[in-house]
Amino acid sequence: MSEQIKRITINPEQCGGRPCIRGMRIRVMDIIDLLAAELTRDQILEELPDLEAEDIIAALQYASHRLHRSSPREDLDRRPTPTSAC
Repeated sequence: MSEQIKRITINPEQCGGRPCIRGMRIRVMDIIDLLAAELTRDQILEELPDLEAEDIIAALQYASHRLHRSSPREDLDRRPTPTSAC
């Protein structure tokens, strides 16, 4: 495990136990979502001033590690089944 991925913390009492950055209430998925929305690293750092560039790298490494740990099928099988609104 790299030094950067150690920046990821998981606390069951914070953010529903989702992985966060350095104990802050900034979730890994928040960073991934911002990157998916095509924000640059500098834009993310401006949007979330408590973040450091290494935190973005750590979020990407963590996400990659999680994807390699389980098969995509397992992830799909764990998704909640949508309910009909009708």
